[in-house]
Amino acid sequence: MRFWLFKSEPSAWSWQDQLAKGDTGEEWDGVRNYQARNVMREMTVGDRGFFYHSQSEKAVVGIVEVIAESHPDSKAEDPRWDCVDIKAVMPLPRPVTLDQIKAEPDLAGMALVKQARLSVQPVTAEEWAKVCAMGGLDS
Repeated sequence: MRFWLFKSEPSAWSWQDQLAKGDTGEEWDGVRNYQARNVMREMTVGDRGFFYHSQSEKAVVGIVEVIAESHPDSKAEDPRWDCVDIKAVMPLPRPVTLDQIKAEPDLAGMALVKQARLSVQPVTAEEWAKVCAMGGLDS
């Protein structure tokens, strides 16, 4: 299993929206960045990801699971754009803010810190475990 981070503006698609989709999940559509698209092409069913609220909240708020591998984005007219499907697994007991992540020396190399604008990012197993612990979960 590999780990990822999915960023979303809560006003466009929130953790509550993701939860409401239940086990059917939702396409992670609308990504129009080649690097982020290529990251999604690496994902496999069962991989886990952090659901990150960007904009004003700037915090990891939940855990999602990849339920469909890379496929054409149904909302894109251009066939170059792909997406994966994800479903909500669980909320974090305590959201982990970007400031908390930046303050943790063990997370200094995290893509969220180094490539802040990238909407879909890889997360190492060590980063996953650290953020889960900070959020009140056992990894």
